[in-house]
Amino acid sequence: MKRTLENIEKQFETFQILNEQGEIVNEEAMPDLSDDDLKEIMRRMVYTRILDQRSIALNRQGRLGFYAPTAGQEASQLGSHYALEQDDFILPGYRDVPQLIWQGLPLYKAYLFSKGHYIGNQMPEEVKAVSPQIIIGAQITQAAGVGLGFKKRGEKTIAITYTGDGGASQGDFYEGVNFAGAFGAQTVFVVQNNQYAISVPSEKQTAAQTIAQKAVAAGIEGIQVDGMDVLAVYAATKEARERAINGEGPTLIETLTYRYGPHTMAGDDPTRYRTEDTDNEWEQKDPIVRFRKYLESKDLWSEEEENEVIEKAKEEIKAAIKEADNTAKQKVTDLMDIMYEELPQNLQEQREEYAEKESK
Repeated sequence: MKRTLENIEKQFETFQILNEQGEIVNEEAMPDLSDDDLKEIMRRMVYTRILDQRSIALNRQGRLGFYAPTAGQEASQLGSHYALEQDDFILPGYRDVPQLIWQGLPLYKAYLFSKGHYIGNQMPEEVKAVSPQIIIGAQITQAAGVGLGFKKRGEKTIAITYTGDGGASQGDFYEGVNFAGAFGAQTVFVVQNNQYAISVPSEKQTAAQTIAQKAVAAGIEGIQVDGMDVLAVYAATKEARERAINGEGPTLIETLTYRYGPHTMAGDDPTRYRTEDTDNEWEQKDPIVRFRKYLESKDLWSEEEENEVIEKAKEEIKAAIKEADNTAKQKVTDLMDIMYEELPQNLQEQREEYAEKESK
């Protein structure tokens, strides 16, 4: 049994295309991306890093509510998203707001989501996604169902869902991947292993050497990817998507990544469970720095272009937070109205009471 396990674990070597120096180390796996595609991916990564920095500042000013930092995970989030088609359906976790924004969610709505405003949970019709899931792992079983629905309809579309390494410790994770495997759902499961869940190291969450190998028990494909390498993440997700729509079943993708900030801005202190040496080690793997080196070696990126992206991000963020701030505050009666088509008598009486209070 021990030899069997060791043989399985040997099959899950980390997939990488771009090393930490920005050099291609796996030419055969290089995805078919144009120069414009490469530059667009970089624009999105830089924009998202600025978005994260400004969102943290806004949170500290009391202008946002719940916020989960994303710096360090841009390659994992945006590399996988760039491999999708517009009609693919996203079921995100609470750290995965960037994918929704690049899917078409207006930025001001992303800020309203953070504020807990119901409008922030209203997806535009063209945005194929649900609101970020706060319950850890709950989106995984939902994604299995959505992917099965696409299969039964005969649609060349997938469901993709995201969670962290902590989510892979939940019962929903095992139920979701097992269900998807049993019924051949058109689903891609992305576990962004940022090493610590909230504060517990990965090695204390599971005896498995990788999260990717858990695909074996579900009878589905699994792969571990360098989550700081945007090209590797893109290539792995693209292949997983093609397999799903061609009837070859779901895939579990584990991206090895790192969040540079706290778990959330709600009081988490990462210095209590992470060392300075560990932080420095992962900073040397920064996905933006790595990809910048690669693009500069191809004369595809410059400091001037990056500054343009940064300034554009700042302007759009400023406008978005202003729009969010100017949105009418939600009322108790609003919550009642959007919850029920027809209010029960007892709630109708309560609504009248609140409506009277709100009118003053």
